[in-house]
Amino acid sequence: MYLDKAKIRQSFAAASVTYDGVADLQRSVGKVLLDSVDKENPAGTLLDLGCGTGFLTAGLLARTRPIIALDIALPMLQVTRTKLIDTANVGYVCADAEQLPLAGHVVDGVFSNLALQWCVNLEGVFADIKRVLKPGGRLVFSIFGPQTLQELKAAWAEADDFNHVNDFYSERRLRRFLQLAGYTEIVVETNVYISNYDSVLTLMKELKHIGAHNVLAGRNKSITTKAQMQRMVAAYERHRTGELIPATFEVIMVTAS
Repeated sequence: MYLDKAKIRQSFAAASVTYDGVADLQRSVGKVLLDSVDKENPAGTLLDLGCGTGFLTAGLLARTRPIIALDIALPMLQVTRTKLIDTANVGYVCADAEQLPLAGHVVDGVFSNLALQWCVNLEGVFADIKRVLKPGGRLVFSIFGPQTLQELKAAWAEADDFNHVNDFYSERRLRRFLQLAGYTEIVVETNVYISNYDSVLTLMKELKHIGAHNVLAGRNKSITTKAQMQRMVAAYERHRTGELIPATFEVIMVTAS
């Protein structure tokens, strides 16, 4: 999978002002991650990897501290900092999850909510997280699976031959990456969420507002024509039930140590 990191940074930076208004799925999945914090009751320093606008950061702070909030997009990090301006024991780091600027064995747990799918070398990311975790520390994360946006992907396939929807790793490949990175205790759970929209354009607008529109490197550089867009919309409309169209989001939840 080839992702353009500059576009990822730009997309999420631009989405920092609109993200909270549309990120219902991200919050729902984040609450599941926070439930796992309650069950494990971790102590010590936690890293919120890909903190976005700070929903998970705030939830972690309500349960333990200190927290390190890390994100690739500075505007996202600034939103989190503004929300938590009166809260002590939070450190803010603007960095790429694939190049963690942290010393070894400095955090007791790493939590990441729907962020690691934007990494190119996940095996390397998992190994680096293992490096910064203290012995016995856990990695807990959610990530989109391959069924995500399958309707949109199929509709675009009928419109042209270019990639318009990002690919996502399967549970099997995630397990393999974690094993290669040295994790031995791996628990995986997969859930499928169906979100409904008034139109295809409403869905695409939401994806843009959360910064999750296409960031594939080497994709078609030409502008999508009106005819291509119309063909895609017509193909997607075949999924409509009543007044709404569905969009599938497969979410893989992982705990590893």
